[in-house]
Amino acid sequence: MAGPNFNQRTRWTEAVTKLGLEGLHFHDLRHAGNVWASKAGMSTRDLMARMGHDDMRAALIYQRATSEADQHIADRLSKLVEDHRRGPRVMLLGCCWR
Repeated sequence: MAGPNFNQRTRWTEAVTKLGLEGLHFHDLRHAGNVWASKAGMSTRDLMARMGHDDMRAALIYQRATSEADQHIADRLSKLVEDHRRGPRVMLLGCCWR
């Protein structure tokens, strides 16, 4: 549903006005949800499935580098280094075994 039919059927404009959110479009909710999913670590493939897209370009829009993502990566790398220093491990298919 898009355009005037959506607005008439859902009374979208009336609802957002009552909430004090004039100018909020339904698509803005989709965009926000996909940005948050990306920030939570969702893969490109998962984003594509979530959005119903076959093309990676749309999913990549939501996977912009952020300082949050950089910090998350740095934290995970630090943990791997700490774990490695604690004792020898064998790496098998991405899993650590003592």
